[in-house]
Amino acid sequence: MPLSIINSFASWVLKQRIHQIELFLKYPNEVQEELLHNLLTASQNTVIGKQYGFESITSYATFVERVPIATYEELQPLIERTRQGEQGVFWETPIKWFAKSSGTTNAKSKFIPVSNEALEDCHYKGSKDLLCLYLNNNEDSELFLGKSLRLGGSSQIYENNNTYFGDLSAILIENMPIWAEFSSTPSSKTSLMSEWEAKIAAIINETKTENVTSFAGVPSWMLVLMNKVLENTGKESLLEIWPNLEVYFHGGVSFSPYKEQYKKILPSKDFKYYEIYNASEGFFAIQDLNNSSDLLLMLDYGIFYEFISMDTFGTPNQKVVRLADVELNKNYAIVITTNSGLWRYLIGDTVRFTSLNPYRIRVTGRTKHHINVFGEELMVENTDQAIAKACQLTQTEVIDYTVAPIFMQDKEKGAHEWMIEFKKKPADVGLFQKVLDETLQTLNSDYEAKRHNNMTLNQLVINVARENLFYDWLKERDKLGGQHKIPRLSNQRDYLEQLKEM
Repeated sequence: MPLSIINSFASWVLKQRIHQIELFLKYPNEVQEELLHNLLTASQNTVIGKQYGFESITSYATFVERVPIATYEELQPLIERTRQGEQGVFWETPIKWFAKSSGTTNAKSKFIPVSNEALEDCHYKGSKDLLCLYLNNNEDSELFLGKSLRLGGSSQIYENNNTYFGDLSAILIENMPIWAEFSSTPSSKTSLMSEWEAKIAAIINETKTENVTSFAGVPSWMLVLMNKVLENTGKESLLEIWPNLEVYFHGGVSFSPYKEQYKKILPSKDFKYYEIYNASEGFFAIQDLNNSSDLLLMLDYGIFYEFISMDTFGTPNQKVVRLADVELNKNYAIVITTNSGLWRYLIGDTVRFTSLNPYRIRVTGRTKHHINVFGEELMVENTDQAIAKACQLTQTEVIDYTVAPIFMQDKEKGAHEWMIEFKKKPADVGLFQKVLDETLQTLNSDYEAKRHNNMTLNQLVINVARENLFYDWLKERDKLGGQHKIPRLSNQRDYLEQLKEM
């Protein structure tokens, strides 16, 4: 069958989903209420369902009253029971897949349950919807005339008591439908290689002669691969290698600090960037418009959403609201109830709503990864945007960074200390420091107030990292590839001190 016919047919099939998306756009809160009811009904005979009396929960108010907000540590005993072979603990159907995630703040591994329903109705559905929305916005796309170059994690699947665990990307590849395997490169065998540096070399050898039309992966690690490809081929632009490239689907970390570097190696005004928001726990949101930074919250993936205002998060006055009650431009911690049996689970991410009709969000950071030592409430969204602006104004490029507080001692005021690894260093570090500090003040009024006349905070301090410092830190901890990264912001100095000692 000619590729042009395959491209047209695939586009037609994917676009059939548009009317279902329009349904939850029109009735978002009703869709969410019905979804919660279905989750409770399906799980009323599970261990957790009997514990909280799911059978008699008929309203959101009763759900909130009976079922507590839970962290991973609180759910872990139930998850371990399932990993040891017991079923029907927190979800109705058997769960044999667990996405292993070490996180970034704790060495102890997390094992996130992934049900068959979550694979089909959330993760794969999200991947198809991403393509559906992209094709709906770009009628002349020839995406399926070529393949998508994917870059996932580096772990294989391991078996334990008839259950299996590994990176989410490895689980998705292991269960990948035929349509996705057909349209992807490299092969599953190469994608699942566990040794990162050997895997990169294998990906380059396997893909450089393919007709690649799109990329999919985490921006920081994809950039490493892209630069290796250019180095290997001696080319200046990725379009010289893959002339039919049209889009990069990215997620996992903010794209802001890397966008200018991508534009250099993809010098085409027509090339598009589409962002997604997914995690081991689920697929949550998709950029639904060209040239947008806002993500459409997907409401029919088997995930019921609640939100905690960061103003009250972790306090006795903590306030949890459902989707119908969120407000614009407030930072919220996300709470999810899923079709994998995570009940009122605090995922650890923070978002803010940029639109309420439809519900669109931007990811702003992590509940544990912000700095609020001096009341400045600095979020990752602020620092990513400030880094991007400072790079633009000083014509520099950043590979990675992390920030920690300098605590007040004696009569000394506090400050923020940065460790930044540059790909292209600033001619004047002092100017970069000044622009970064001033931009942060324009983005965050709390930071500005603390910096006013050095009232509480002195000007930030910058350490210029040696070459490959962040890469070496991750390699030493066996965290190369996937969504592994050093936290950008921390209220403690652990990460910064470790980097300074390397």
